Amino acid sequence: MSFHVLIPARLASARLPNKPLADIGGAPMVVRVAQQALRSQAAQVVVAADSAAIADACAAHGIRAVLTDPDHPSGSDRLAQACALLGLDGDAMVVNVQGDEPLIDPALINAVAQVLAHTPQASMGTAAHPVHNLQDYQNPNVVKVVCNAQGLAHYFSRAPIPWHRDQAGTQWWDGNSAAAHATSFAPLRHIGIYAYRAGFLRQFPTLPPAPTEQVEALEQLRALWHGHAIAVHTAAQAPGPGVDTPEDLARVRHLWAQIALN
Repeated sequence: MSFHVLIPARLASARLPNKPLADIGGAPMVVRVAQQALRSQAAQVVVAADSAAIADACAAHGIRAVLTDPDHPSGSDRLAQACALLGLDGDAMVVNVQGDEPLIDPALINAVAQVLAHTPQASMGTAAHPVHNLQDYQNPNVVKVVCNAQGLAHYFSRAPIPWHRDQAGTQWWDGNSAAAHATSFAPLRHIGIYAYRAGFLRQFPTLPPAPTEQVEALEQLRALWHGHAIAVHTAAQAPGPGVDTPEDLARVRHLWAQIALN
């Protein structure tokens, strides 16, 4: 299995300006993400930067970067341009690792690439993990996914899916209850990491946005709407926290310092 990791990174962030360059243990966050990705089985790891400042920061730490159009409307558009700049052929597998995930597990990167490699009918691969508390299940900021028997995504939603008609309350969340064991539809939280075949990644930004995508504000629904399958790897547990806010950054800095001490 051969695959490439691309890390989209842009300076603009409403909640945390210059987020990719935020210091974590003496290196910019985007560099920490790339260093984690380099511990995976990827053939190469490349940052798709929207500015020379990010590209220069990567170069200073020995991380490869390509400079992409700063006006791309989405990370998918940025990655599509990066594929072209790198000359990747249509069958090449690309894993999109977000630039704000400095604690990403290299094993998760490998698993998402593997689930796509082993599912030839799928255009994309992604990951999920079981939801363990009612608050996350009901939280619209926690995206849920329901899969079929082949491990392909039926649907992604911010709503609590699947909805247990008879026992949707706290009884369902008692791990010792009959309800928890009587259903094969344990809820899954989507993890925002994706694998693509490069040919599809270049095609994806040209697909018309889906009504479901626009309602849910979930870009992956565009693929399902247009008939493309998404294979889902189910991880045993949640990944390390990402960084969206100054509070997230403080928490990740603390966790990184603990890891460094060990």
